[in-house]
Amino acid sequence: MVRLAPYARFSWPIRWLFRFLTVLLVLALILAGVVTWAVRRSFPQVDGEIRLPGLSANVSVLRDQYGVPQIYADTPADLFKAQGYVHAQDRFWEMDFRRKTTAGRLSELFGSSTLDIDKVVRTLGWRRTAEKEFGLLDPEARKALEDYASGVNAWLDQHQGFAARSLEYGVLALTNGSYEPEPWTPADSLSWLKALAWDLRSNMTAELERAIDASVLPLDRVKELFPGYPFDRHQPIVTRGSVRDGEFRTEERAGTTADGAAGTAVGASAGPTAVSAGSPAVASAAVSDAERTYDSSAQSDGALGDARVDAPATEALARVAKVLDTVPTLLGTAGGDQAGIGSNSWVVSGKHTESGKPLLANDPHLGPRMPSIWYQAGLHCRSRGPACPYDVSGYTFSGVPGVVIGHNHKIAWGFTNLGPDVTDLYVERVQNDTYEVKGSWVPLQTRVEQIKVAGGKTVELPVRSTAHGPIISEVLGDAGEALPGAAAKLGKIDKGMAVALRWTALDPGRTGDAIFLMNRAENWEQFREAASKFEAPAQNLIYADLEGNIGYQAPGKIPIRSDGDGQWPAAGWSGEQEWTGYIPFEQLPHAYNPPEGFIVTANNAAVRPDYGPPLTSDWSYGYRSQRIVDRITQAIDAGKITVDTMRDIQMDSRNGLAEALVPHLLRVGGGDTAMLKGWDFAQTRDSSEAAYFNAVWRHLLKRTFDDDIPESGRPGGGDRWFEVVRTLLDDPDSPWWDDVRTEDTTENRDDMLAAAIKDAGADLREKLGDSPEDWRWGDLHTLELTNETFGTSGIPPIEWLFNRGPLHLGGSKDAVDATGWDSDKGYEVDWVPSMRMVIDLADFDRSRWVNLTGASGHAFHANYNDQSELWADGGTTAWPFSEQGVRREAVDTLTLTP
Repeated sequence: MVRLAPYARFSWPIRWLFRFLTVLLVLALILAGVVTWAVRRSFPQVDGEIRLPGLSANVSVLRDQYGVPQIYADTPADLFKAQGYVHAQDRFWEMDFRRKTTAGRLSELFGSSTLDIDKVVRTLGWRRTAEKEFGLLDPEARKALEDYASGVNAWLDQHQGFAARSLEYGVLALTNGSYEPEPWTPADSLSWLKALAWDLRSNMTAELERAIDASVLPLDRVKELFPGYPFDRHQPIVTRGSVRDGEFRTEERAGTTADGAAGTAVGASAGPTAVSAGSPAVASAAVSDAERTYDSSAQSDGALGDARVDAPATEALARVAKVLDTVPTLLGTAGGDQAGIGSNSWVVSGKHTESGKPLLANDPHLGPRMPSIWYQAGLHCRSRGPACPYDVSGYTFSGVPGVVIGHNHKIAWGFTNLGPDVTDLYVERVQNDTYEVKGSWVPLQTRVEQIKVAGGKTVELPVRSTAHGPIISEVLGDAGEALPGAAAKLGKIDKGMAVALRWTALDPGRTGDAIFLMNRAENWEQFREAASKFEAPAQNLIYADLEGNIGYQAPGKIPIRSDGDGQWPAAGWSGEQEWTGYIPFEQLPHAYNPPEGFIVTANNAAVRPDYGPPLTSDWSYGYRSQRIVDRITQAIDAGKITVDTMRDIQMDSRNGLAEALVPHLLRVGGGDTAMLKGWDFAQTRDSSEAAYFNAVWRHLLKRTFDDDIPESGRPGGGDRWFEVVRTLLDDPDSPWWDDVRTEDTTENRDDMLAAAIKDAGADLREKLGDSPEDWRWGDLHTLELTNETFGTSGIPPIEWLFNRGPLHLGGSKDAVDATGWDSDKGYEVDWVPSMRMVIDLADFDRSRWVNLTGASGHAFHANYNDQSELWADGGTTAWPFSEQGVRREAVDTLTLTP
């Protein structure tokens, strides 16, 4: 008997449909198989043997279940060659994309769609500066960079063709099949430090915002939007000390170890000064200013003068705002309110810990990326000694040799953004190819950049500079494009105004040396020597060592100004607000074994304003830092602190404004305010109260400020706005409460609160349904892990290949669990604790860490995003350091052979 196919019983149209669907299914399976083969072909080999030319001996690479490599070698050269090879195995596309970005060469990959980015980066000259820096570095650093590049290029030589490199190259081949990556160079690594410095450049956005706000508001109202740091409520990082006799000193001249032994003199110099341009009189002048108090709302007479509200100057500054939105933010978030980008870190001495040794925590707040900005790794000399001094583990940047944050066999360290004022915008008077300097007209410096464009013609970009730096207001479009409606509002645009950028990171420096010196440091003096080279970006550095000591050091190349405080754009033609040198390293704040037994940094004020030479007045306002201080103090009172205590503090989600705002909401009442009664102000992802409160907060900001402030300066909801609104709550008839868009009505505080309450209820019912008890903060506060290249292609199938999420998160902007969001745009998360770590100095193997995504940059690899859910839940993974611990956790062993 002939057995018919099941579909033979149907009529011929149905049989034809079944056959067609079967063919489609077979083709889909074949295609899936081809795609799977192509994707998996680029996955790294993690066991067996691979030849790495140039090695002096075998190198072992042990990986745990998360793909985190621990590398063992006999020489520094072999160690860094292997690190370059391993980085390339997992993240070469990311590395290639980053170097094209920092060199202003993205258009070679993506064509004219990225031309504006390239124009801005070429104007800034990141790559030009990085190339100059290489020759300034110590021989050890130069050799490490060269060895690292050798390892990257060995991998590149072994992986020819897009299928062997990564899925991204396959997608790129659809539109740019001729692209071939170039060999890696040391300047490619150093250029990444320029991107790091740019994203953590401190107060330039605030400087620009002040000036643009002042074009439409009286100065006294602008000052209200930039309140002073609340020193009465939120303590600075360093609670004692000032500059005396040319160096920073505390009241106590000697530190004391956790065990009671005498330590290094707190004011002692370690290593050379950072940069000390100018005459000795410059340093003396900085010291003589030590008693001056700097008011963050004060307008310096030397800053721009009447031009700050002049239409031509405002137009030039508006063009700069457009430029800033165009610059790629490889660490932070594009545009908007970036206040808070920077991190938490703290260290607790052994007298407060269960083990009797220090604990150190760090969680840098950066933009979410797929893959993560960080790459976890360990670098170990098999026989540690002068010839091979590295035994270090922590977080690295793919593309850069060494470990950026972590610990070695003796010390541990962490970073947060110090945020000193290292940028100034100079409004210049320009005529043709000259600019004015104290009444004279001098030639502009000019160069022409050649930008290659895939599928198009090479673009020539003229770049003009003054003595202050590159003119950035001419890069994109004209003023009318930069600030729509500006010409009608402010009158004829004067083409004679331009804006130049002065920025410390555009001067070649030695930050590259700092990484290797820090990796090798074994005590506080050596750590401070490394810090003295850390010029840009300036970071708060915290420290702990096996002897029980803890410390803090503010490094960086921070300018001294002849006049003014850098809060406002300067009149470049006047010569009255020039940089005359840099604060000597010996004068920068530091602390060593402070009597309270802990140090907390969270981008808050480093010192009180009368400490000495001004660092900045645009600090984060201390809501996170003070909450950490309070939690540590509570933990000390309750008993000894453990690793779990530190991890619990990292996930603290308390809203710092709620205590002040909620009573007013309950007083006004109405809407859904009753749900806030008894709320503990925690913003967990399951909290309905947090969802409602943050909705009210968002709409209160929009109701109160959107009618007064230009779009580029509208509130993002961070802690500066906490301070602004906290003050306004005590002034029910402030002009800020009045909505100038309503005729014949003058609103007051309670009118705005009632309107925000109503808006929030309507907003959440539309987004989350009609039952407030079912509202969840995490359903609003979501994170999409977006690939930094094809993840925003606009083509859904391609975005599906590379993006992951959403993750439902707790926390909020300026909670300790700092999951940032821009209240002007929505509730979605736009920056995060990019990693979390807790280091236990009593036993490094008990340390814990987690990454935002995973080790791999290959989509669909098991380690592509295998840490993401754990990170979202506040969990961590084992972080072994001893060879015994590493081997216990290892699941793969790769041997690299000469």
